[in-house]
Amino acid sequence: MNHQARLTRQYHFCAAHRLHAKELSDDVNRKVFGKCNNLNGHGHNYTVLVTVRGEIDALTGEITDLERLDRLVTTTILERFDHRHLNHDPAFQDVVTTGENVARFIWDELVDAIPLGQLEKIGLIETRDNYFEYQGDRHG
Repeated sequence: MNHQARLTRQYHFCAAHRLHAKELSDDVNRKVFGKCNNLNGHGHNYTVLVTVRGEIDALTGEITDLERLDRLVTTTILERFDHRHLNHDPAFQDVVTTGENVARFIWDELVDAIPLGQLEKIGLIETRDNYFEYQGDRHG
């Protein structure tokens, strides 16, 4: 019998970034990104939502190993980004640090490393008004 479930775990990190596309002129960057293009950057208290789906284990009643999942997210994402400037991270040297791109990066780092179950989606809360969701390439 198929007993699938989903689990969402929350994580937090604080980071600065500047929305700026190298390919665009400074005037166009200011027009597109407004105050988020500030030369010094600005910060957010990010919340990352990691959703895993999987078969409920008959013995443990769980779909994944929470301790291993927490360790994975901590070492892969939180320790890398917490209290850092995202634009200075090698992953974002040629990529604008939008919430969409940060969520996609987190997905790419975790998708093949989830201890048990399968990564369903990444949610990223950037501000009170901005929530981003990424579910990988559904066509690939």
